[in-house]
Amino acid sequence: MVVLQLQQHSLISNGVSRYPFATPPFQRPRNLSFQAQAIPSRTQRIMESLSVNGEVGGAGGAYSYSALKRLDQLWASICSAHTVVQEPQQVVSSVPGLFCHSDLADKEVESFDVLVCGGTLGIFIATALCSKGLRVGIVERNVLKGREQEWNISRKELLELVEVGILAEDEIERATAASFNPNRCGFEGKGEIWVDDILNLGVSPVKLIEIVKTRFNSLGGIIFEGCSMSSICIYGDAAVLKLADGKILSSHLVIDAMGNFSPVVKQIRGGRKPDGVCLVVGSCCRGFMDNSSSDVIFSSSSVKMVGGSKVQYFWEAFPAGSGHKDRTTYMFTYVDPQPGCPRLEELLEDYWDLMPTYQGVSLDELEILRVIFGIFPTYCDSPLPASFNRVLQFGDASGIQSPVSFGGFGSLTRHLGRLTTGMPLPNIPVA
Repeated sequence: MVVLQLQQHSLISNGVSRYPFATPPFQRPRNLSFQAQAIPSRTQRIMESLSVNGEVGGAGGAYSYSALKRLDQLWASICSAHTVVQEPQQVVSSVPGLFCHSDLADKEVESFDVLVCGGTLGIFIATALCSKGLRVGIVERNVLKGREQEWNISRKELLELVEVGILAEDEIERATAASFNPNRCGFEGKGEIWVDDILNLGVSPVKLIEIVKTRFNSLGGIIFEGCSMSSICIYGDAAVLKLADGKILSSHLVIDAMGNFSPVVKQIRGGRKPDGVCLVVGSCCRGFMDNSSSDVIFSSSSVKMVGGSKVQYFWEAFPAGSGHKDRTTYMFTYVDPQPGCPRLEELLEDYWDLMPTYQGVSLDELEILRVIFGIFPTYCDSPLPASFNRVLQFGDASGIQSPVSFGGFGSLTRHLGRLTTGMPLPNIPVA
C-alpha cells in the first residue's frame, strides 16, 4: 500500500493573503509535488522491532528484515527466469599436468588430504575424516558457529554421529536443549496420528557445532575462518583452492558443503532454474501455555491463491529449549518457480494471520523472539553426480534431501557413515 502526500504552493506569504478577494481568482493549477511513502508491512514492523544478534552461515542463520528482502530478491529472480537464472561463474577448471610442476606450487600455503568448503555442516564430515587420521582443512567464509534456532531431530539420528566417532553420548545430552513426546501428524478432515520419538529433540546448533569444532581442532584439523573460496583448479595430482585473500591450498580431495546455492553446483547445473522450491516461514515465540508435544506435519486448510499461485500450507511446531513457554512454528508450501509465485514476505503476512488460529493463541499474547524464513530448491536429476575429478558434493549441495526435513542437518546424519567409509582416501585414483 502506498500513501500519497500532496503538497500545494501556499496562498499565504508572510501572513498576508496573496489575493485580497475572499476567493482567489481561477488559475490554472500549478504543478503539484508528490511524495510517495510506503507503509511498512506487519512483517517489517515486527522484524525491525527485534534485536538481531550476529548472523551466521548456513540455512536459517539470518533473521533480519534486510536478509529477508535479499532472499526475496533472489527468489524473484529465480521465478522470472525462463530456464537459466544467471550464467554461472566458472569456479572449477581442469589444468593439464601436475601441480607439483606448476608455478603455483611455490606459493602453496598448506597441503591436505581433504579440504571441506562450507563449515556449518561441513564440520561434521570433516571431523569424521579427521578421526580416521587424515589431514583435513575447512574453508568457511564466516565465523564457524551454529545458529540460534534449534535443529529438530530424533535421538536415533543423533546416535549416527556417535557411531562415526565424532560425538560421545554424554555430548548429545549437553547439546540437547529440548525433548518432547508425543508428536502429531494430521491433514484436514482426515484425522490425526500420534507418534513417539520422531523429530522429538531440539538440538542447539551453537552448542553442538562448538563441541564438534573442539573435537576437530584436537584431532589436528585446521579451520580457515573468514575466507572465501575463489576458484578450484584440478591438476593430475591435486585439487588447488585459491582463496579470495590470495592463499593457495592444495588437497587430494575437495568436498563441497556450501549448500543449495554452492557456486560449484551452479556451475555443474549451468545456472539452471530449479524444478521445484519449498518456501518456509515461521517464528520462535514465547507465551505458549500448552507446550508439551509437537507437530511433525499438519495441514488444516486446502489450496488457496497467494499472489498468482495456488498453494497449500503445511505446518510444523516444536517446543523450544530456550524456555518452557517457547515454541517454534513453521509454515511451508511447495511451488513451481514461475512469475506470480508468492514472496516470502507475503507468506509471512499470511502466517501472522493463520498461526494464532492453528496454535489456539492470540498473537498479542506472544513475545516474538525471532522470525525464520528460507527457500529450498529441488531438481529432478538428484542426487547430483560428481562432475569433476577430486570434487564431491556433500549434504544439500549434493541434492540429497527429504521433502519434509528439506535436507540440512537431519539429512546429513543419515548419510554420514556411508559417505565417510566410501571415500577412496588418501590415494584417490586419477580418471
